[in-house]
Amino acid sequence: MSPKPKKLPRGAKLIQRAKLQRFGNRTKVRRYTVEFICPEFTCVCPMSGFPDFATVKIKYIPKDWCVELKSLKLYLNRYRDEGIFHEDVVNVILEDLVKLLDPWEAEVIGDFNVRGNIKTLVTARHHRL
Repeated sequence: MSPKPKKLPRGAKLIQRAKLQRFGNRTKVRRYTVEFICPEFTCVCPMSGFPDFATVKIKYIPKDWCVELKSLKLYLNRYRDEGIFHEDVVNVILEDLVKLLDPWEAEVIGDFNVRGNIKTLVTARHHRL
């Protein structure tokens, strides 16, 4: 008899189903900056399989939409088991946010912990045309 499949904890299920969500910008009378600092970001090196740890900083100037915070938290946690290069993950996060929000400006910075005596800092920017 084969063992019963393990039931995923509630948090793992939420992360697995995570989708970025947005809500309407209610303060369109001025441009303002929203900034998130996520000091516990993790992903996996696709070459070695070892975990990579980073602080991810997200900054944007909303036009019509703002990102919903819980959806962002769950979305970022989806990367914890994904094999992805530092350069790619920063650009994918930026692209997903730009598609969702169409902001005036956006920037994502991945400040990765030292690995093999090298510190990696990746910055990707978007400016609305």
